[in-house]
Amino acid sequence: MTLLQVQNLIVEFPHRRGTLRALDDISFEIAPGEILGVVGESGAGKSLTGASIIGLLEPPGRVASGQIMLEGQRIDNLSHEQMRHIRGRKIGAIFQDPLTSLNPLYTVGRQLTETIQAHLPVDGAEALKRAIGLLEDTGIPAAAERIDHYPHQFSGGMRQRVVIALALAAEPKLIVADEPTTALDVSIQAQIIQLLKRVCKDRGAAVMLITHDMGVIAETCDRVAVMYAGRIAEIGPVHDVINQPAHPYSMGLMAAIPDITVERERLHQIDGAMPRLNAIPPGCAYNPRCPRAFARCTVERPDLLEAGATRVACWLHDAHSGTAP
Repeated sequence: MTLLQVQNLIVEFPHRRGTLRALDDISFEIAPGEILGVVGESGAGKSLTGASIIGLLEPPGRVASGQIMLEGQRIDNLSHEQMRHIRGRKIGAIFQDPLTSLNPLYTVGRQLTETIQAHLPVDGAEALKRAIGLLEDTGIPAAAERIDHYPHQFSGGMRQRVVIALALAAEPKLIVADEPTTALDVSIQAQIIQLLKRVCKDRGAAVMLITHDMGVIAETCDRVAVMYAGRIAEIGPVHDVINQPAHPYSMGLMAAIPDITVERERLHQIDGAMPRLNAIPPGCAYNPRCPRAFARCTVERPDLLEAGATRVACWLHDAHSGTAP
Protein backbone atom coordinates (compact mmCIF):
# COMPACT_ATOMS: atom_id res chain seq x y z
CA MET A 1 0.00 0.00 0.00
CA THR A 2 1.23 3.49 -0.88
CA LEU A 3 0.47 6.66 1.10
CA LEU A 4 2.30 9.22 -1.03
CA GLN A 5 3.12 8.79 -4.70
CA VAL A 6 5.15 11.34 -6.66
CA GLN A 7 5.11 10.62 -10.39
CA ASN A 8 7.38 12.29 -12.98
CA LEU A 9 7.34 15.61 -11.10
CA ILE A 10 8.80 18.59 -12.95
CA VAL A 11 9.06 21.99 -11.23
CA GLU A 12 10.04 25.05 -13.24
CA PHE A 13 10.84 28.68 -12.58
CA PRO A 14 10.10 31.11 -15.43
CA HIS A 15 13.10 33.38 -15.98
CA ARG A 16 13.74 36.40 -18.19
CA ARG A 17 16.12 34.30 -20.28
CA GLY A 18 13.91 31.24 -20.45
CA THR A 19 12.66 28.63 -18.01
CA LEU A 20 14.80 27.00 -15.33
CA ARG A 21 13.97 23.39 -14.49
CA ALA A 22 14.59 22.89 -10.76
CA LEU A 23 13.10 19.38 -10.39
CA ASP A 24 13.43 17.13 -13.39
CA ASP A 25 11.23 14.04 -13.59
CA ILE A 26 11.21 12.98 -9.91
CA SER A 27 9.34 9.78 -8.98
CA PHE A 28 9.14 8.01 -5.61
CA GLU A 29 6.62 6.72 -3.11
CA ILE A 30 6.27 6.43 0.66
CA ALA A 31 4.33 3.71 2.48
CA PRO A 32 2.33 4.29 5.70
CA GLY A 33 4.64 4.33 8.74
CA GLU A 34 7.79 4.53 6.60
CA ILE A 35 10.56 7.12 7.01
CA LEU A 36 12.10 8.14 3.67
CA GLY A 37 15.26 10.22 3.84
CA VAL A 38 16.06 12.71 1.07
CA VAL A 39 19.73 13.68 1.00
CA GLY A 40 22.11 15.68 -1.18
CA GLU A 41 24.16 18.87 -1.35
CA SER A 42 22.62 22.34 -1.18
CA GLY A 43 20.82 23.06 -4.42
CA ALA A 44 20.01 19.39 -5.16
CA GLY A 45 16.25 20.05 -4.97
CA LYS A 46 15.49 18.42 -1.59
CA SER A 47 13.54 21.28 -0.01
CA LEU A 48 11.83 22.08 -3.30
CA THR A 49 10.50 18.51 -3.43
CA GLY A 50 9.12 18.94 0.10
CA ALA A 51 7.59 22.34 -0.72
CA SER A 52 5.90 20.87 -3.81
CA ILE A 53 4.27 18.14 -1.70
CA ILE A 54 3.14 20.57 1.02
CA GLY A 55 1.84 23.01 -1.61
CA LEU A 56 4.18 25.83 -0.55
CA LEU A 57 6.18 26.45 -3.73
CA GLU A 58 7.46 30.02 -3.78
CA PRO A 59 6.18 31.96 -6.83
CA PRO A 60 7.05 32.02 -9.68
CA GLY A 61 7.92 28.33 -9.13
CA ARG A 62 5.24 25.96 -10.43
CA VAL A 63 4.57 22.28 -10.98
CA ALA A 64 4.96 22.07 -14.77
CA SER A 65 4.02 18.40 -15.14
CA GLY A 66 3.73 15.12 -13.29
CA GLN A 67 1.50 14.55 -10.29
CA ILE A 68 1.49 14.13 -6.52
CA MET A 69 -0.99 11.63 -5.06
CA LEU A 70 -1.86 11.38 -1.35
CA GLU A 71 -4.00 8.38 -0.37
CA GLY A 72 -5.00 8.04 -4.02
CA GLN A 73 -6.12 11.70 -4.30
CA ARG A 74 -4.23 14.06 -6.59
CA ILE A 75 -3.14 17.14 -4.60
CA ASP A 76 -0.77 19.10 -6.86
CA ASN A 77 -3.65 20.68 -8.84
CA LEU A 78 -5.78 21.77 -5.85
CA SER A 79 -6.64 25.41 -5.15
CA HIS A 80 -4.89 27.29 -2.35
CA GLU A 81 -7.98 26.94 -0.13
CA GLN A 82 -8.37 23.19 -0.78
CA MET A 83 -4.66 22.65 -0.10
CA ARG A 84 -4.91 24.59 3.16
CA HIS A 85 -7.37 21.97 4.48
CA ILE A 86 -5.06 19.09 3.50
CA ARG A 87 -2.00 20.83 4.96
CA GLY A 88 -2.25 20.20 8.68
CA ARG A 89 -5.04 17.63 8.48
CA LYS A 90 -3.30 15.11 6.20
CA ILE A 91 0.21 16.57 5.86
CA GLY A 92 2.19 18.03 8.78
CA ALA A 93 5.31 20.13 8.25
CA ILE A 94 8.42 20.62 10.39
CA PHE A 95 10.91 23.25 9.25
CA GLN A 96 14.55 23.98 10.05
CA ASP A 97 13.94 27.06 12.20
CA PRO A 98 11.12 26.57 14.70
CA LEU A 99 10.65 30.35 15.02
CA THR A 100 9.35 30.48 11.42
CA SER A 101 6.60 27.99 12.34
CA LEU A 102 5.49 29.59 15.61
CA ASN A 103 3.68 32.90 16.06
CA PRO A 104 5.61 34.90 18.70
CA LEU A 105 2.43 36.76 19.76
CA TYR A 106 0.42 33.69 20.80
CA THR A 107 1.02 31.13 23.53
CA VAL A 108 1.95 27.65 22.29
CA GLY A 109 -1.31 26.42 23.82
CA ARG A 110 -3.39 28.79 21.71
CA GLN A 111 -1.50 27.79 18.57
CA LEU A 112 -1.98 24.09 19.28
CA THR A 113 -5.67 24.31 20.23
CA GLU A 114 -6.49 26.50 17.19
CA THR A 115 -4.78 23.99 14.89
CA ILE A 116 -6.60 21.06 16.51
CA GLN A 117 -10.00 22.78 16.27
CA ALA A 118 -9.39 23.89 12.68
CA HIS A 119 -9.04 20.27 11.56
CA LEU A 120 -10.81 18.06 14.12
CA PRO A 121 -14.41 18.20 15.42
CA VAL A 122 -13.60 18.81 19.11
CA ASP A 123 -14.59 21.49 21.64
CA GLY A 124 -12.19 23.83 23.44
CA ALA A 125 -11.78 21.65 26.53
CA GLU A 126 -10.97 18.55 24.46
CA ALA A 127 -8.60 20.56 22.25
CA LEU A 128 -6.74 21.81 25.35
CA LYS A 129 -6.51 18.26 26.73
CA ARG A 130 -5.11 17.03 23.41
CA ALA A 131 -2.64 19.93 23.24
CA ILE A 132 -1.24 19.12 26.69
CA GLY A 133 -1.03 15.45 25.70
CA LEU A 134 0.93 16.39 22.55
CA LEU A 135 3.42 18.44 24.56
CA GLU A 136 3.84 15.52 26.97
CA ASP A 137 4.29 13.08 24.06
CA THR A 138 7.01 15.28 22.57
CA GLY A 139 8.94 15.38 25.83
CA ILE A 140 8.15 18.82 27.24
CA PRO A 141 8.22 18.69 31.05
CA ALA A 142 5.39 20.27 33.10
CA ALA A 143 3.31 20.51 29.90
CA ALA A 144 0.16 21.67 31.71
CA GLU A 145 2.01 24.77 32.95
CA ARG A 146 4.18 25.40 29.89
CA ILE A 147 1.20 25.38 27.57
CA ASP A 148 0.56 29.02 28.56
CA HIS A 149 4.12 30.07 27.68
CA TYR A 150 5.15 31.97 24.55
CA PRO A 151 7.66 30.60 21.99
CA HIS A 152 10.47 32.88 23.24
CA GLN A 153 10.22 31.24 26.67
CA PHE A 154 11.39 27.90 25.23
CA SER A 155 14.93 26.87 24.28
CA GLY A 156 15.72 25.96 20.64
CA GLY A 157 15.34 22.23 21.27
CA MET A 158 12.08 22.72 23.19
CA ARG A 159 10.72 25.00 20.46
CA GLN A 160 11.40 22.28 17.89
CA ARG A 161 9.47 19.85 20.10
CA VAL A 162 6.56 22.30 20.10
CA VAL A 163 6.75 22.45 16.28
CA ILE A 164 6.64 18.63 16.12
CA ALA A 165 3.61 18.70 18.45
CA LEU A 166 2.03 21.30 16.12
CA ALA A 167 2.76 19.15 13.06
CA LEU A 168 1.08 16.17 14.76
CA ALA A 169 -1.86 18.17 16.14
CA ALA A 170 -4.42 17.14 13.51
CA GLU A 171 -3.13 13.54 13.35
CA PRO A 172 -1.78 13.77 9.77
CA LYS A 173 -0.81 10.71 7.74
CA LEU A 174 2.40 12.29 6.40
CA ILE A 175 5.04 14.51 8.02
CA VAL A 176 7.42 16.49 5.79
CA ALA A 177 10.43 17.38 7.96
CA ASP A 178 12.86 19.79 6.27
CA GLU A 179 16.23 19.83 8.09
CA PRO A 180 14.47 19.56 11.48
CA THR A 181 17.70 19.16 13.48
CA THR A 182 20.16 21.44 11.64
CA ALA A 183 19.73 24.44 13.95
CA LEU A 184 20.21 22.33 17.10
CA ASP A 185 23.31 21.12 18.89
CA VAL A 186 24.32 17.47 18.54
CA SER A 187 22.91 16.13 21.82
CA ILE A 188 19.51 17.76 21.15
CA GLN A 189 19.61 16.50 17.53
CA ALA A 190 19.74 12.90 18.77
CA GLN A 191 16.77 13.49 21.08
CA ILE A 192 14.67 15.05 18.29
CA ILE A 193 15.52 12.17 15.91
CA GLN A 194 14.47 9.58 18.50
CA LEU A 195 11.32 11.58 19.18
CA LEU A 196 10.39 11.69 15.49
CA LYS A 197 10.94 7.95 15.13
CA ARG A 198 8.95 7.09 18.24
CA VAL A 199 6.02 9.43 17.65
CA CYS A 200 5.64 8.36 14.03
CA LYS A 201 5.82 4.69 14.96
CA ASP A 202 3.22 5.16 17.71
CA ARG A 203 0.89 7.12 15.41
CA GLY A 204 1.58 5.24 12.18
CA ALA A 205 2.54 8.43 10.33
CA ALA A 206 4.93 8.35 7.39
CA VAL A 207 7.83 10.81 7.28
CA MET A 208 9.76 12.45 4.48
CA LEU A 209 12.98 13.59 6.18
CA ILE A 210 15.00 16.14 4.20
CA THR A 211 18.60 16.58 5.34
CA HIS A 212 22.20 16.91 4.17
CA ASP A 213 23.41 14.75 7.09
CA MET A 214 24.01 11.07 6.24
CA GLY A 215 24.41 10.33 9.97
CA VAL A 216 20.82 11.47 10.59
CA ILE A 217 19.66 9.37 7.61
CA ALA A 218 21.48 6.26 8.88
CA GLU A 219 20.01 6.67 12.36
CA THR A 220 16.43 7.43 11.33
CA CYS A 221 15.30 6.24 7.92
CA ASP A 222 14.04 3.04 6.31
CA ARG A 223 14.89 4.13 2.75
CA VAL A 224 16.86 6.99 1.28
CA ALA A 225 16.72 8.98 -1.96
CA VAL A 226 20.01 10.64 -2.95
CA MET A 227 19.35 13.77 -5.04
CA TYR A 228 21.64 15.60 -7.43
CA ALA A 229 20.84 18.62 -9.63
CA GLY A 230 17.07 18.20 -9.41
CA ARG A 231 16.99 14.44 -10.03
CA ILE A 232 17.12 11.26 -7.96
CA ALA A 233 20.57 9.70 -8.40
CA GLU A 234 19.90 6.65 -6.22
CA ILE A 235 17.04 5.33 -4.11
CA GLY A 236 16.82 2.22 -1.95
CA PRO A 237 17.02 0.77 1.57
CA VAL A 238 19.24 2.82 3.88
CA HIS A 239 21.48 -0.11 4.76
CA ASP A 240 22.28 -0.80 1.10
CA VAL A 241 22.82 2.82 0.03
CA ILE A 242 25.13 3.46 2.99
CA ASN A 243 27.12 0.22 2.90
CA GLN A 244 27.10 -0.52 -0.83
CA PRO A 245 26.34 2.73 -2.69
CA ALA A 246 25.88 2.11 -6.41
CA HIS A 247 26.01 5.66 -7.83
CA PRO A 248 29.43 7.39 -7.93
CA TYR A 249 27.83 10.44 -6.26
CA SER A 250 26.48 8.29 -3.39
CA MET A 251 29.95 6.71 -3.12
CA GLY A 252 31.48 10.18 -2.86
CA LEU A 253 29.03 11.26 -0.16
CA MET A 254 29.71 8.14 1.88
CA ALA A 255 33.49 8.45 1.47
CA ALA A 256 33.31 12.06 2.72
CA ILE A 257 31.99 10.97 6.12
CA PRO A 258 34.86 10.91 8.65
CA ASP A 259 35.67 7.48 10.09
CA ILE A 260 37.07 7.62 13.62
CA THR A 261 38.59 4.13 13.24
CA VAL A 262 40.79 5.19 10.30
CA GLU A 263 43.67 7.64 10.57
CA ARG A 264 43.73 10.08 7.68
CA GLU A 265 45.63 13.27 7.02
CA ARG A 266 42.89 14.64 4.79
CA LEU A 267 39.16 14.03 4.48
CA HIS A 268 37.83 12.77 1.16
CA GLN A 269 36.00 15.37 -0.91
CA ILE A 270 34.03 15.43 -4.16
CA ASP A 271 35.82 17.79 -6.53
CA GLY A 272 33.81 20.52 -8.23
CA ALA A 273 30.37 21.87 -7.31
CA MET A 274 26.70 21.31 -8.01
CA PRO A 275 25.86 22.88 -11.41
CA ARG A 276 23.67 25.98 -11.53
CA LEU A 277 20.16 25.48 -12.92
CA ASN A 278 21.07 27.41 -16.07
CA ALA A 279 24.23 25.36 -16.63
CA ILE A 280 23.25 21.72 -16.11
CA PRO A 281 25.47 19.69 -18.46
CA PRO A 282 24.04 17.36 -21.11
CA GLY A 283 23.89 13.65 -20.35
CA CYS A 284 24.25 12.74 -16.69
CA ALA A 285 24.41 15.97 -14.67
CA TYR A 286 27.13 14.47 -12.46
CA ASN A 287 29.49 13.59 -15.34
CA PRO A 288 31.90 16.57 -14.97
CA ARG A 289 32.64 15.53 -11.36
CA CYS A 290 32.45 11.76 -11.82
CA PRO A 291 35.71 9.76 -11.69
CA ARG A 292 34.05 6.88 -13.59
CA ALA A 293 32.35 8.82 -16.41
CA PHE A 294 32.68 7.52 -19.97
CA ALA A 295 31.46 8.72 -23.39
CA ARG A 296 27.79 7.79 -23.00
CA CYS A 297 27.53 9.79 -19.74
CA THR A 298 28.20 13.07 -21.56
CA VAL A 299 25.45 12.71 -24.16
CA GLU A 300 22.65 10.52 -22.77
CA ARG A 301 20.86 10.98 -19.48
CA PRO A 302 20.18 7.75 -17.54
CA ASP A 303 16.85 6.89 -15.93
CA LEU A 304 16.74 4.86 -12.71
CA LEU A 305 18.12 1.37 -13.35
CA GLU A 306 18.02 -1.69 -11.12
CA ALA A 307 21.29 -2.14 -9.19
CA GLY A 308 20.85 -4.91 -6.63
CA ALA A 309 18.58 -3.68 -3.83
CA THR A 310 18.63 -0.07 -5.03
CA ARG A 311 17.72 1.82 -8.20
CA VAL A 312 20.34 4.14 -9.62
CA ALA A 313 20.54 6.70 -12.45
CA CYS A 314 23.94 5.60 -13.77
CA TRP A 315 25.05 3.98 -17.03
CA LEU A 316 27.56 1.85 -15.11
CA HIS A 317 24.59 -0.34 -14.19
CA ASP A 318 23.25 -0.75 -17.71
CA ALA A 319 24.28 -4.11 -19.14
CA HIS A 320 24.11 -2.62 -22.67
CA SER A 321 26.74 0.03 -21.92
CA GLY A 322 29.53 -2.53 -22.06
CA THR A 323 31.01 -1.00 -18.89
CA ALA A 324 28.68 -2.47 -16.28
CA PRO A 325 30.54 -3.46 -13.10
